[in-house]
Amino acid sequence: MNEAKLLLTIGLVTDVHYADAFPRANRYYQESLAKLEEAACVLREEKVDIAVELGDLIDARRKPDLVQEREYLKRINMVFTAMAPERHYVFGNHCVTTLKKREFLEIVGQKRSYYSLKRKGVHLIFLDACFRSDGVAYGEEPFEWSDTEIPPAQRQWLKTTLKKISGPVVIFVHQRLDTPPGSHYTIKSAPEVRQILEQSKKVSAVFMGHSHGNDQTMINGIPYLTLAAMVEGSGPESSGYSALSIFADGSVELKGFRKHAQHPAHAKRLQRMPLPETL
Repeated sequence: MNEAKLLLTIGLVTDVHYADAFPRANRYYQESLAKLEEAACVLREEKVDIAVELGDLIDARRKPDLVQEREYLKRINMVFTAMAPERHYVFGNHCVTTLKKREFLEIVGQKRSYYSLKRKGVHLIFLDACFRSDGVAYGEEPFEWSDTEIPPAQRQWLKTTLKKISGPVVIFVHQRLDTPPGSHYTIKSAPEVRQILEQSKKVSAVFMGHSHGNDQTMINGIPYLTLAAMVEGSGPESSGYSALSIFADGSVELKGFRKHAQHPAHAKRLQRMPLPETL
């Protein structure tokens, strides 16, 4: 592979699940504050241009409290904002278990839950799968975390957006697009979304969280990378965060720290694989 120009570097964290709560099921909620502080320090040294959190930035005590969760979000966001001059937030199911989407967005200073933007020649697309199958947004009515969907209107927006843009494209979403139908982690319309991405022939990679472990799949030429959760396990060594580099030829490279250093894609150059025109 020819050496391509580095265009953009992005700091990535996911499933921070910060809350002032006792540990449950290997989730050390309080420790996420110090873990994220370390991540912010290291990724600043990496000179990331942008920071992206891939969902579930906050969590709750056993009895959710709206006032508490607003404070959790404000506290953890102060740390996250120190990571890079520009930040972006992907909705995870725990972000809106108690808060409504508009409340979360207002606190972090983000206007929309799904959108696209261009930075240094790279198009970044952020998707929101925090909807029930019937199209009702999480936070508006009760929901099951396994009932996750990207509704038709958002899929049409994605298709239209991809037609208009050029250059490397990277997708960010919390829930999984690459796991089998019927999995609790899988977005209901994952096959339709993947088809949109494949037909565009522009997507360099897709980044996800939600299932809390490192994973990598290649589906019809597109790399799908899932990153390990920050909340799982006690101690700084159980944290995980990455610096994602995106190059002019559309290739991407993940430099992982802590658990992300064990990711299958760590320190490897990945690129979308062209498919035959008949596909």
